[in-house]
Amino acid sequence: MKHGFDNEKYLRIQSEHIKERISQFGDKLYLEFGGKLFDDYHASRVLPGFEPDSKLKMLMQLRDDAEIVIVISAVDIEKNKVRADLGITYDVDVLRLREEFMKRGLQVNSVVITHFNGQASAVAYRERLERMGINVYYLYLIEGYPTNVELICSDEGFGKNEYVKTTKPLVVVTAPGPGSGKMAACLSQLYQENKRGVKAGYAKFETFPIWSLPLKHPVNVAYEAATADLNDVNMIDPFHLEAYGKTTVNYNRDIEIFPVLNAIFEGIYGENPYKSPTDMGVNMAGFCICDDDVCCKASLDEIIRRYYNTLCSYAQGKASEKEVNKIALLMKQAKISTAHRRTTVAAHERQEQEGGAHSAAIELEDNTIITAHTSDLLGPSAALLLNALKHLAGIDHSIRLIPQEMIEPIQRTKVNMLHGSNPRLHTDEVLVALSLLSLSDENCRRALDCLPLLDGCQVHATVMLSEVDRKIFKKLGIGLTTDPVRKG
Repeated sequence: MKHGFDNEKYLRIQSEHIKERISQFGDKLYLEFGGKLFDDYHASRVLPGFEPDSKLKMLMQLRDDAEIVIVISAVDIEKNKVRADLGITYDVDVLRLREEFMKRGLQVNSVVITHFNGQASAVAYRERLERMGINVYYLYLIEGYPTNVELICSDEGFGKNEYVKTTKPLVVVTAPGPGSGKMAACLSQLYQENKRGVKAGYAKFETFPIWSLPLKHPVNVAYEAATADLNDVNMIDPFHLEAYGKTTVNYNRDIEIFPVLNAIFEGIYGENPYKSPTDMGVNMAGFCICDDDVCCKASLDEIIRRYYNTLCSYAQGKASEKEVNKIALLMKQAKISTAHRRTTVAAHERQEQEGGAHSAAIELEDNTIITAHTSDLLGPSAALLLNALKHLAGIDHSIRLIPQEMIEPIQRTKVNMLHGSNPRLHTDEVLVALSLLSLSDENCRRALDCLPLLDGCQVHATVMLSEVDRKIFKKLGIGLTTDPVRKG
């Protein structure tokens, strides 16, 4: 697909900018990493060309000078909070993150448990990690945080926390998800380092909103859609405007907390090195957009995708009506509707043609639209996958890649042996069948060889798909949306 983002430039100038920020403070920089360090698929969708692990690659260029601290809230441990995109709890994800970082040669010395107030589950978690040889530290719950600055910046506030021992000039503070206490961990360390005579600084790395783009730029609007559950709102940074006379974009939570941060910095250093929330950031992504039109189109597609995802979550009781309404409002502001997603229109038209049968459509790289509908043998997503591969491989549509006599035994096993209610083949089963047939069938081999061409394509289905089908599309790099309709 067309690229709108220069990833190589990003890796180069982002690492250089962080090095400059380290030198600004002298001994040490605590860098709060918002969002995902790797698997950042939102960024790769709205900035085509941005690789999902770009931030990790950038960090690896600094690995000789960097170490990572992973933060988790005791409240999240106690609640067994789950990371929605992976389906695992935050406490498990801490170990996954640590393993992934270390696999890539990055140093992970410690885990910090924030919001600690004696929770038994947090104590047990610490003991478990320490048995694994991991250094663990507590950051205690401070009454009146973050507004009680006098208490926070005292020996009974930050001074009561356990001092996290670090050895590198760059300390990257990350977490499984939002609300983990990353900023508090950074500020606590600034207080502790200052008491020990160490010149330490703080900076924040948030990819979105992109401060150097206009407030209503589609990339920034797509960020609001992505955080509808958090009710984040992009705003002009009033502190930056006042200090420099320049318009930059930040989001409400950072702007609202800045006066408090300003007081905390003054409590630690005597003065604040930053004049605005934008000053605190180090993100250079906005300077790496090489085709604004491509990024705008991708971002508008992402807003619609978020809308459909939230509709489906609402139908499943996992999202609120408020979230749905917020994204609907963002779509109006961006002057788009679901009809702007070509696959949506095509899937609905196919469904109407087939007398209401669940249907799906895919838009290929050359803008060709392929459609399919459910049948006795195949679900709409499996049928669509076969139709798209036949088109890409130049195979006549009338040719059956998987013979009916091969599908029927699989269906009998699913229903009679495995007691399934849906006999139709899913996408994974179709791919396995194609793989087996490719040993003797040239058409199946050619079809399989075209799978990589689906990366970046867009799909819409008129029915919510099974978890299996959703995962297959994700692994293939396909952008999926569905109507909030359950299978009948």
